[in-house]
Amino acid sequence: MQLRGAVSEERTATPLEPDTLVPAQYFDRVGSDVAFQPEKRLMLAVLEEAIATFQRHVVAENRRSQRLVEEVECWASGTETDWPFSFENVCAALNLEPEYLRTGMERWKASELLRIRQGKPTLYRFPFRRVNGRRHSITGPREYLKKSA
Repeated sequence: MQLRGAVSEERTATPLEPDTLVPAQYFDRVGSDVAFQPEKRLMLAVLEEAIATFQRHVVAENRRSQRLVEEVECWASGTETDWPFSFENVCAALNLEPEYLRTGMERWKASELLRIRQGKPTLYRFPFRRVNGRRHSITGPREYLKKSA
């Protein structure tokens, strides 16, 4: 009987046998990339849309734009963590510092309002570009792009 126990111990201690890992253990060791996690991609899209809305409407004077900016500022200034898409939870999931983003948004708003007062409004261009491996886009001057039939 002791011989069987010794044989089973030898098999587990052999360095040539492969380790058995479940997918969760593998991805924990490799590192979790945001591109592989749909929840984090959605959180990133929510954050990007909030910042884009803030930048688009921060200098506008109509009621709708003011309401949108107030909603984004209220969302970003909130410290609650009750629901998954709160600003704090989105930043935590994406490994971003929420206070740094808040400060950056405030500084950007102040600089844009100063530029408007000086008569030098900034042309708004949204800096994010979504890249997906399954889609291709062709960019260039319009005269070189052919219209599809």
